[in-house]
Amino acid sequence: MKTDPAYEDVVQWFRDRGSALVAFSGGVDSTLLAKAAHDALGDRALAVTAVSASLAPRELKDAKDLADRIGIHHRLESSAETSRPAYLINDGDRCYHCKTELYSVCGRVAREHDLAVIVNGLNSDDLGDHRPGNRAADEAGARSPFVELGLDKQAIRDFSRTLGLPTADKPELACLASRFPTGTRISITGLEQVAAAEEVVAALGFSQYRVRFHGDLARIELPAEEIHRITDDEVRQRIIDGVKAAGFRFVTVDLTGYKRGSSNPVAMGVEAG
Repeated sequence: MKTDPAYEDVVQWFRDRGSALVAFSGGVDSTLLAKAAHDALGDRALAVTAVSASLAPRELKDAKDLADRIGIHHRLESSAETSRPAYLINDGDRCYHCKTELYSVCGRVAREHDLAVIVNGLNSDDLGDHRPGNRAADEAGARSPFVELGLDKQAIRDFSRTLGLPTADKPELACLASRFPTGTRISITGLEQVAAAEEVVAALGFSQYRVRFHGDLARIELPAEEIHRITDDEVRQRIIDGVKAAGFRFVTVDLTGYKRGSSNPVAMGVEAG
């Protein structure tokens, strides 16, 4: 009878490869992946974080801190997806163009360091989503150890908790471009506005949040059970002042609450956000 994979199975997966580059965002999945790679391979494991305007400053800091905590070698590499016209158009394949850029960067670094494989943190739960980025991974020959081992998100969180990783209960991440409704053109200025506005909301301690970009209007999504907090005058005013300072003219809170991927085509009517 086949038993459920254990963390040691993930470590052994990396040992069998001999060397690896981990596409590292600092989220739940890629952090466990980086930990396993480092445990298996030591100096022959490298984490690479792609840095661009679509990466929130808070997430970049987290990635640096987590790589340092794990002990894995970590490189920050500039990613130029925002120079790709097809990415900026923001149609249903935006994530494909973003990941094509990511794997191009990772491929170059892997060749420089003679690393055997590029890996991502895709897990078995992700296979049901519309994720154009998966096509880019396939084209680049990137591997998904969690999918190959049949691990879902809950198993990854459980392993992370057992190992004492601070990401065990971390909310799901998505690049800042996911805050733009599909069909709304992405701009550097808009990405910077969203990043600044989300810093304001994050500082207020909400467990999950998104600031959706609608031109002059910022539509804030919060967990339904936490929306009541905006009735506090101080909290409401800090949100209004901070989001307007980020460059928006109007601020609204979506009373339906946070919904994963609410700006993509599936929710409106592609990848999670």
